[in-house]
Amino acid sequence: MTYSTNTLGVAIAGTGFGQKIHLPVLQQHHRTRPIALYHRQIQTAQAIAQRHQLPYAFDSFEEMVALPEVQAVMISTPPFLHYTMAQTALAAGKHVLLEKPVTMTVQEAIALEHLAAKTGAIVAVDFEFRMVPAWQYLAELLADDRVGQKRLIKIDWMASSRADASRPWNWYAQRSSGGGALGAIGSHTFDYIHWLFGPVRRLFAHLVTSVPVRPDPSSGQLKPVDSDDICQILLELTDGTPVQVCLSSTTYQGRGHWVEVYGDRGTLILGSDNQADYIHGFKLWYAPAGEPLQELPVPDRLAFPQTYSDGRMAAVLRVVDRWVQAIDQGQAIAPSLHEGIVSQQLMDLAHESHDRGQWVTVPDA
Repeated sequence: MTYSTNTLGVAIAGTGFGQKIHLPVLQQHHRTRPIALYHRQIQTAQAIAQRHQLPYAFDSFEEMVALPEVQAVMISTPPFLHYTMAQTALAAGKHVLLEKPVTMTVQEAIALEHLAAKTGAIVAVDFEFRMVPAWQYLAELLADDRVGQKRLIKIDWMASSRADASRPWNWYAQRSSGGGALGAIGSHTFDYIHWLFGPVRRLFAHLVTSVPVRPDPSSGQLKPVDSDDICQILLELTDGTPVQVCLSSTTYQGRGHWVEVYGDRGTLILGSDNQADYIHGFKLWYAPAGEPLQELPVPDRLAFPQTYSDGRMAAVLRVVDRWVQAIDQGQAIAPSLHEGIVSQQLMDLAHESHDRGQWVTVPDA
């Protein structure tokens, strides 16, 4: 691929999602060039870099972000590493794209926002549903007041990615490392609730660990799991609308991902039963009050320019495009760290509500 002189040299930390999605996205986007990769084991970093023709490989994140050719960093390591890595990158004057959840606590996320403001760096967050055509059309219809005064919002996200109890234990099994369904998919859910429906006034959360042990990948010995894999959450928006959320990563043949919006003027339903790809497959239905549901075609103007076998590619490409635009303009464009802070605060409060067994109020901004 030929890169123009104004391309952004980007380093990647994280070789799971980072290698599967971030790296090819950076190669696809006309303004970005992946040039360096970090892994804690240098042999692994070098092998991946060689495979994808990257000029640099590191087992030191600090050395990687000090490289003059690196202007920006994409971070897709486990959540417990996000804060330190982002802090290091921002202190080095680099722009950052963070995977969600952005940090382990909202205080850490706010500290990153303050540091970014001091350095002038742009931080984006990979909230992909904002980029999906059917979701964008839903946002337009809600803004057009198609449902009128909202009466009830119901969200179900039933996946099976961790339904198999023999799937090995890793950081995802630890709450202290940021593991669990709340961080993995609840972070997305909290973001799009705020985006589509507005701020949350209070919430009540019940978090469940339905698979309490998993085998150690080395010894095979069963190790305890303390992160959640099912989340039942009730929320009340600041306009009084009740929201019911049920999330799971352990439901065989789960119904997929559905958002139902009921109002005094009609109903909107967005959903996908695609278990293999959480981006592909969304459809939208609408019914004016008292009439049957009918599917609404998503306008061509919102369509992805290109589709990929892995739907995450197209969505992340749009996130990266907004990130590059924000860097060009010198100011944040959603999804930015501001949106990451909103989501992180609600995750923190969900844990607090579960631990206390009671409703908690969202503090004023």
